[in-house]
Amino acid sequence: MIRRLNEKDDAACQNLLSKKPAENLFIIGDIENFGYEQDFQKLWGDFNEQNELIAILLKYRSNYICYAEQEFDAEGFAEIINNDPEFKELSGLKEMTEKVLPYIKRTSLKTRTLYYAKCEKNKETTPDLSDVRLAEIADVPKIVALQDSISEFEPDNTRAESLKKGMENGSSRTFYLEKDGKIVSSASTTAENSKSAMVVGVCTDVNYTQRGYASLCMTKLCEELLSEEKMLCLFYDNPAAGSIYKRIGFEDIGKWMMHIFESIHQKA
Repeated sequence: MIRRLNEKDDAACQNLLSKKPAENLFIIGDIENFGYEQDFQKLWGDFNEQNELIAILLKYRSNYICYAEQEFDAEGFAEIINNDPEFKELSGLKEMTEKVLPYIKRTSLKTRTLYYAKCEKNKETTPDLSDVRLAEIADVPKIVALQDSISEFEPDNTRAESLKKGMENGSSRTFYLEKDGKIVSSASTTAENSKSAMVVGVCTDVNYTQRGYASLCMTKLCEELLSEEKMLCLFYDNPAAGSIYKRIGFEDIGKWMMHIFESIHQKA
């Protein structure tokens, strides 16, 4: 049986999601930040015959994510998605999305596959991290200048505001390394919650690559978060980058799918 979830279901939700905090980083974070009664966020649960919660479907704006430990009513979740005129994206672990996809009735426009990795323990040996610093609001312009210079990063005119808001509300932090009066490498978190955080924005100025600076920023970031008993997660699609993350302590936990669909307005 599928029904809308509310605050009274929170204990059951946390019990299901907390078993896999990395896999459920986004759902956990969105529940902690926005709860169950928002115009832009809704949650549904699939319950078995014993009235136990076995699967969760989250809507955040136009994006849907689902999670289950066992077989669930994928067709029922898809019916909710199909009836939503705002729906544009289905994302999540491959083993979740591939169950729902056959029942989605919209036209698929694009699919992106990323490796999903987590880190839950420190490396045995730690390099000298004395030059790596925690960014403050005043450092945001320099960090944005670095990120804007990275060709692999998508253009984004909201970077500065996002960094500032994240620092202010505690949902993100950035560690950086400075050389010759400018920030040349950095690594950030986003979507931090009580159990986990997503690593983003790992980059190095093109004139300072191959010196291990990004690894130092990443190592400091991991050290800090793990000391707070938070698991770290990240996406990557570049095997070379993946090998660097694995040396730091990350391990692959699956593939993360992002399926973009035609909206009803586009179809009309």
